[in-house]
Amino acid sequence: MPSTYLSLHYHIVFSTKHRDPIIAPQWRPRLHEYLGGAIRGLGGIPECVGGTADHVHMLIGLKATHCIADIMRESKKASSSWVHEELGLHPFAWQEGYAAFTVSATSRDAVRHYIDHQDEHHRIKSFREELIEMLDKAGVKYDPKYLD
Repeated sequence: MPSTYLSLHYHIVFSTKHRDPIIAPQWRPRLHEYLGGAIRGLGGIPECVGGTADHVHMLIGLKATHCIADIMRESKKASSSWVHEELGLHPFAWQEGYAAFTVSATSRDAVRHYIDHQDEHHRIKSFREELIEMLDKAGVKYDPKYLD
């Protein structure tokens, strides 16, 4: 094949340090916008960014040359700095890790809808329950002691 054709989309989830519910509704949309800009600045395509007071979901498209660990490190670093500088919230930080799941082209709309309706999901389910469900559905092995 003379060319390379890719569809590399990921649903990425990460939380605030200690799962502190610090992302206030008043500035949450600005944070999500900033994260989308950070992904774009790194050469990715932010298709959807959303979340609640203690975590963020992103649906992003990446190039074959991207490394998810680098994208996450840089976007978390940039957004933490933004929160510190723009909002003056100096105790703000992200938790170390993240969860990343591949998303097929046929599932992107469903994932986008899921991200857009996070407040509804979390009226009945905690972030921990949501994460366990996502990990189990994707067949990802995990140690429950590292989910908090």
